Amino acid sequence: MKLAKEREAFRKMSVKELEKKADEVKKDLFGLRLNSVTAHIKDYSQFRKLKRKVARILTYLQQKRSLQRGKL
Repeated sequence: MKLAKEREAFRKMSVKELEKKADEVKKDLFGLRLNSVTAHIKDYSQFRKLKRKVARILTYLQQKRSLQRGKL
């Protein structure tokens, strides 16, 4: 998925959806780390991509939460 489309999708997600997506990506990152120890990985750039994706999701999640607090 292109970065712009991914960002747009994250903007449209609710807090619960973002939390679920963050958990999924964190599990993917854990699996990649596990595979790097037990087997050979062809593309080590996946580590960086997944870490950035987690950070991006958590940023949008924090923004959504702060907007919700401001409305209360």
